This record gives sequence, structure tokens and C-alpha cells, in this order.
Amino acid sequence: MAEIVQQRIEDRIPELEQLERVGLFTRKEVKAMIKKVSALEYKLHRRIISKEDFITYIQYEINVLELIKKRRSRIGYTFKREEIEFTIIHRINNVFRRATAKWKEDVQLWLSHIVFCKKWNTTTQLSKVFSSMLAIHPDKPAFWIMAAKWEMEDRNSSESARLLFLRALRFHPDNKKLYQEYFRMELMHAEKLRKEQKALEQAKMELGEYEFSEEIMKAELARVIYKDAIQKIKGADFMLSFLSIARLFDFTKEMQEEILQDLQSLHADDPLMWDFMAKRELEVESLPTPDSESKQTKALEVGRREERCCAVYEEAVTAMPTEAMWTRYVTFCYERFKRKSNNEELKQKRREKALAVFQRAHESSLLAESLYKQWLQVLLAVGLTESAAEVAVAAARRFSQSLDTWQSCLQVLVSVRSHHVPTLFEEALAHIKPKESLPLWILRVEWTEETQSPEDTEAFFQKGLLSLVPAVSIAMKEKYLDWSYRNGGVKKARKVFTSLRENRPFSLAFFQKMIQIEKEQETCKMLNLREYYERALREFGSEEDNLWLDYIKEELNHPQGKPENCGKIHWRAMRVLQGERVESFIAKYTLSQTGHL
Repeated sequence: MAEIVQQRIEDRIPELEQLERVGLFTRKEVKAMIKKVSALEYKLHRRIISKEDFITYIQYEINVLELIKKRRSRIGYTFKREEIEFTIIHRINNVFRRATAKWKEDVQLWLSHIVFCKKWNTTTQLSKVFSSMLAIHPDKPAFWIMAAKWEMEDRNSSESARLLFLRALRFHPDNKKLYQEYFRMELMHAEKLRKEQKALEQAKMELGEYEFSEEIMKAELARVIYKDAIQKIKGADFMLSFLSIARLFDFTKEMQEEILQDLQSLHADDPLMWDFMAKRELEVESLPTPDSESKQTKALEVGRREERCCAVYEEAVTAMPTEAMWTRYVTFCYERFKRKSNNEELKQKRREKALAVFQRAHESSLLAESLYKQWLQVLLAVGLTESAAEVAVAAARRFSQSLDTWQSCLQVLVSVRSHHVPTLFEEALAHIKPKESLPLWILRVEWTEETQSPEDTEAFFQKGLLSLVPAVSIAMKEKYLDWSYRNGGVKKARKVFTSLRENRPFSLAFFQKMIQIEKEQETCKMLNLREYYERALREFGSEEDNLWLDYIKEELNHPQGKPENCGKIHWRAMRVLQGERVESFIAKYTLSQTGHL
């Protein structure tokens, strides 16, 4: 191994001498480089080699290249590149080649080699890298696309790019991205040829033996790719992707029309096709004049375009009365309704159209569950609160097993202060699983607190406390305590706490709320705080280290506190806390003792 390393170092001597001779490096720097390189070379020739050693070696050589580049720029020296940079680049490529041969499956290693070759313009080497990589990773379409793109854009070799795409499609005959990029490449090539022909014609130069293929310039190859693709891969979205690519080129009008005809004939039963054909009516050029008259004219024109869109949608829902088709129609109308406009007439038309389409889809029982929430937003936005309440109830009863729908329904009824909330709440509980019912209870509490008498509110809280669902019972305790303090003061809150203090399950927030209430009083009693802390620690002492710290602080800082109790509390905490909580408690307690917490 030592002989090989020594040979490698000796091979560097001409390069290092050149660096010193031309003034890019000093003798001291060259010696440091030899020492560093020796260590790196030994690592690469050990019996057991690691990928990290190869990466470190490559990164060091790249850093040397970058340093040479900067120093050349600084001193203005541009000679001896073959003796200096080219040898380093060649060495880096060799190390990359050894690494990728050893770790063939490491995609990042291959990509790093490609990036290096592109940056330092080693075209011949890069071609070999792509060939090796594709031989090992033919299962990755992105690599084929990358290689073809390089051939097309960097080497200006459309023939090589075409061959790569054809080879890739043999491996991946059903890959959408390959067909799309192949299609784009042929159109780019056709556009390039058209520009070249135009430039020659403008210069009035004789073409001589060079002939431009009419078929290629008319994008006939792209048409063949498109036809082959839609035969192998079905779907309106795939066909539309070709149309979006073709639109980027101004010489593809005939092809665009052909794609549209195929779309309508092959996918007449696809909602996406109808949606696209309808939205095509919106593609208009805005009028140039900015005065008030032109704005009015523009608004009228937009209105007419939207009417034509709706006419296409009407034809679609007549031919295809499905939920998917109605969803496209309703979504279009809702999006147009949300668009801002200063024209009141246009806004009125959009509002009326949206409401009408929502209503018709609902009456046909083809309105998707998710769209009812949008319908409610429209109704509330235009002030139709009674209609919103009716729609909310209808949606909840249609999708009676959906928590989100019942929640939206109750939110609307609560916002409009409907007296049907109790009835709908009971109906919702009958359909929704008890474990999922907490959001409904919270909505009912909000409505009850705002609209009902204190007696009725307290009766509802008592009902909630009896729930067999722990999450509901816990939430009701917290809200009951908070409501009692806001409506009956501290005496009422203490009474409620006393009635609930043995009624498990509890949450830490329940005790913290009572502690906060007590501390807000002018005559805060430490005796009461001790009771609250002790009860909280009985339930959560093994998990909440901060609770112990707060208890200690109360004994230290409260006028009625007993600092001598702090030692006992600390001793108890050390016994009760578990796992990492003990270390956390010790650290926080120490910081508090030193005044840092």
C-alpha cells in the first residue's frame, strides 16, 4: 500500500512544481498539500474503505481547484491549465469512478459526479458518466430525462436525445413524464430548426446541401409521440398535459386543435374534459383602455364569457348528471363568486348564479359533502341567515355520520342564535360516535352560555359531567368551573370545585384554573392554595415537575406561606417524579435557587 501511495504522490510532483513556479502556491503551501494528500491517499488504499473517505478526498481536490481559480483571477495568470487544472480534474474523475463502481446504488454519488463534470465542462467524461449511470439505474426515468436534456441543450444533439428517450420508453412504456418530456424535446427541436431557417432566409444565404426537414419543422415527430402516448396511457389529464406543452410553441395551432378534438371524442364522459372546455371560454384578452367606460365594457365582456362557461357546464350536467360533474360546476361558480369586482351588476350575477347552482345540485342529491360548507359561507356572506340554517340542517341530516358536517351545522345555528340547537345537538349525538362528540359538546356549551338562563346552563353542565366519555367529562369540568367564576364569583367557583374534586377524571388545567382564580382574589388564602396543589399533585405529581416547582414558589413567596415546607415538598417530588422528570426538576430547582429561573 505504501508503494502505491508513494507513486501517487510522485505523480503529483510536476503539477505541484508548476503551482509553485507560476506563483499560485508557496513552497510552504505545497509541503502542506503533500502532507494532506498523503493522509487522504492512505485512507483510499486501506483494506476496508469507506464512502466518507472518498467524499472527503474529492471535496479536498475540488477546494484546491476553486482556490487555484481564485488565485489565477487575482494575479491574472491564465497559462499552464493543462499541466495544473486538467490533471486535478482527471484525478477527481478517477476517484469518482472508483467510488461509483464500489457504491453503485448511491444515487447522490452519481449526481455529484454529474454536477462536477458540468461545472468543469468535461463533456467527454460526462457522456461516459451518463452511460454508466443509465446502465446501472435504468429503472429511474428521471435519469433518462436528465441525460436526454443534457444531450439536447448542452451538446445540441437532438439525435442522441431522441435515442435516449426511445431507450427509456422501452424500459418505462407507461411513464407519463417520459412521454411529456420527449414531446417537449421534439417541439423544441422543431422550433430551433424553424428559427435557423428563418435566420438564413433573412440573410439571403444559400442553404446548399443543408436541408431542413419539413416533417420535423411541422412537429410531425411530436405528433407521433403524442398519438403513441395516448394509446398506451389513458386519461384526460394526461392528454391535457400535451396540450399545455404545445401551447408554449406558436407553430402548433393545428396540433392543439387535434388534441382538443381527441379530448372531446375520447373523454366525453370525463368531468375534467368538460371542466377544461368550459374554462376555455374565460381565455380573453383584456381591453387596453383604462378609463371608466372601458372598465364597464370589460366587466360586461367578462360576464358574457362566464355565461358561456356556464352554458358548457349546463350541457355537461345534462349529459353527465354525476356528483363529480356537479362538483366541477359548483366549484367554478364558487370561485367566480369569490373573485373581487367593482362592478355591482357582475357581482350580483355571480352571486345569483352560485346560489342557484348550489341549490340545484342539492335538490339533485349530487352536492358533495365538502361543498356544503362553501354553500353556507356564500349564504352567510350575502346575509341569508335563515336559508343558511335550513341548508345546515339539511346537510347534517343527509351526511348524518359525518362529524365535520354536524359541527358546521351547529356552528351556523349557534352564529344565527337558532332555537333549534338543542334538538339538533341531541340528533347529532344519536348519530356520532361518543368518542368523537367533544366538538359538539363545546359548541352546545357556547350556545347555552350565550342564550340560556343560568339555571338551564347549569343543568346542561350537570348533564355533561355525567358523560361516559372521559374527554367530554374533563372538558365540561373545566368550562363549568370557568363559567361559575364568571357568573357567580369566587364563592360559586369554590362551591363547584368542592362538588367536583372527587369526581374523576381530571385535567391539570382544571386545578390550574382554580389556583388562578384563588390568586386573583384580594385575600388569597394559602390554605386553599395548598389544598388545590395537593389535589393536583395527587393526580399529576408523577408527570408534572413544573407543578412541584410552582408549589414551592407559592410557599416561598406567599405572605401566608411556610418556607420550612419547601424541603418536604422537594423530598416528596424526588420520590414521586419518574424518569427524566427527576433530572428536569433538579435542574429547574437549582436554577430557581440561584435566581436564574
